[in-house]
Amino acid sequence: AEVKMLATGDERFKEKMDLDMQVAKLKVLKQSYLSEHYDLEDRILKHYPQQIKDYEERITAYGNDAEIASQHKPQGDDKFCPMTLNGVTYKEKADAGEMLLAICKENPLSQPTVIGSYRGFQMEIYYDTVNAHYCLNLCGMRKHKVELGADALGNLTRIENEIAKFPARLEAAKTRKTETLEQLANAKTEVQKPFAYEEELKEKTDRLNLLNIELNLDEKDTPVM
Repeated sequence: AEVKMLATGDERFKEKMDLDMQVAKLKVLKQSYLSEHYDLEDRILKHYPQQIKDYEERITAYGNDAEIASQHKPQGDDKFCPMTLNGVTYKEKADAGEMLLAICKENPLSQPTVIGSYRGFQMEIYYDTVNAHYCLNLCGMRKHKVELGADALGNLTRIENEIAKFPARLEAAKTRKTETLEQLANAKTEVQKPFAYEEELKEKTDRLNLLNIELNLDEKDTPVM
């Protein structure tokens, strides 16, 4: 039927073919717009609020833990706070390091076990069966993981290095929260924008529908499916 209509030289059929392609392209663009629109709505309702809540919790936790650490600063030439292990307080850095290694060997369990405290934080150790080494958690409002090695003094340095990261992590959480709030605001603005080619799509669809009616009325033969 299309070949027959084309052979007649009817300009309406050429227009119809052009409109078919243009409307098809516009529909693809609108489908992409709708997909992005639904994604933005999902982010506005779920993703961004959850991220903001998570960063707020981190800010509170890191702020609290950084404050605790600042109240228990290392003292002396060796920059060490007394460490309590299995109920005994060790004031010497070397002694505490050796005792920590000994406790690790006595606790080959993957389940965290409380062993003492340091700088205001409860400490628990466990054996990481996947990576085959011991780990220590500093328990504040958050659990801060420290991977332990075979060096007694080295482990204490690793613990101090982890505590020293609290202020930077606090600032990072504040920055990420600010960025996420901006993304949320931008998404709310973007989701209000209509499909840019909505009017063009309507006009061309209406014209195409009209042409289809006219061309069907002009057909001499009844199409057979």
